[in-house]
Amino acid sequence: MELLKKWLGHPEDIYNLLRFKMGGYRTVMPRVDPDSLGCGLRTCFRYLNQTSRSFAAVIQALDGELRHAVCIFYLVLRALDTVEDDMSISLDVKVPMLHEFHSYLYQPEWKYMESKEKDRQVLEDFPTISMEFRNLSKVYRDVISDICHKMGVGMAEFLEKKVDSQHEWDKYCHYVAGLVGIGLSRLFSASELEDAVVGQDTELANSMGLFLQKTNIIRDYLEDQMEGREFWPREVWSRYAKKLSDLAKPENIDMAVQCLNELITNALHHVPDVLTYLSRLKNQTVFNFCAIPQVMAIATLAACYNNKQVFRGVVKIRKGQAVTLMMDATNIQAVKAIMYQYVEEIDQKIPSTDPSSNKTQQIIASIRAISLPSSPMVSRHHYSPIYLSCAMLLAALSWQYLSTISKATEDYIQGGEN
Repeated sequence: MELLKKWLGHPEDIYNLLRFKMGGYRTVMPRVDPDSLGCGLRTCFRYLNQTSRSFAAVIQALDGELRHAVCIFYLVLRALDTVEDDMSISLDVKVPMLHEFHSYLYQPEWKYMESKEKDRQVLEDFPTISMEFRNLSKVYRDVISDICHKMGVGMAEFLEKKVDSQHEWDKYCHYVAGLVGIGLSRLFSASELEDAVVGQDTELANSMGLFLQKTNIIRDYLEDQMEGREFWPREVWSRYAKKLSDLAKPENIDMAVQCLNELITNALHHVPDVLTYLSRLKNQTVFNFCAIPQVMAIATLAACYNNKQVFRGVVKIRKGQAVTLMMDATNIQAVKAIMYQYVEEIDQKIPSTDPSSNKTQQIIASIRAISLPSSPMVSRHHYSPIYLSCAMLLAALSWQYLSTISKATEDYIQGGEN
């Protein structure tokens, strides 16, 4: 009943969940027909669906050979990441593996059978992945191999050291996510679906990755603490607590929220680059692929800002909200409107006593200046009385059906990516 009340307060969620389930998802993330693929690629797309819920959907919506290249790129990096995450592999084995992983792409028989991680199938059947890698055009192979090499070296660097300064935070996020943004951008340009400048402007591509990675790190504070991982930069959190884990203590909640707000302010500085990057994209499937995660990220930051729940549990955006974002984020003006909406939401929550309040207001003013619609736009949440009545009637009459829809769409919209 509480969930029903929540949905009644957001009738657009009900409408878009229905629209999504009844075929709207095909517009933003159509599925690949397995019968159109060879045996090796079918296996790779199966692994893609097994190891990534959210990225699998948007990857399969890409056009032509780019879809295959990005699928293989994802699986290669997933295999690399599995090695990094596997705590059962000793450092004297792991470090050389990370450094040399890119070379395994050209070794047809290489595989690793001793991983204990949940995604170990990408290591155990790496020969299938590497075979499909070698079947790609050289322009794609060169990008994937280069990014894999750089990422492996970067991962090895941070195996035995924690993130101290904000500069190191940016550096870590560059290795694990910025390089992904750079690699994807080079693949987009190599496919000729996008102009060369998209792949050449590494600063903007890096910001695309950093914005997503910082959002995940901020949101996942408690989960990472429980798993013994620390990604918040010491330079920031040490101003609020003696140990990072102290932020989760009830008596420290006010200082914890101030630390949270400072990190969110840091992440928001990437939004102008994100909007500039997206404004250059021409291909619709590439735009959807890039824009959907970014609008999810800004919505997540807005939900986390000044929110004590980050230190007590999990903060997630509503499923209907996520569907609405996916359905709406199909052009640059819509994305600017979404960014504007959520930074305004953050602005309304800035405490006057927050140490970062001035910096937060400054970056919000910058984002507002570049995302403010040039012509009057109807708010995405203003609906006619007739529409509202119909939506609430649907909620009352279709509660069980909508519950089923909510569960069925979860794989599309709540796949947590780290």
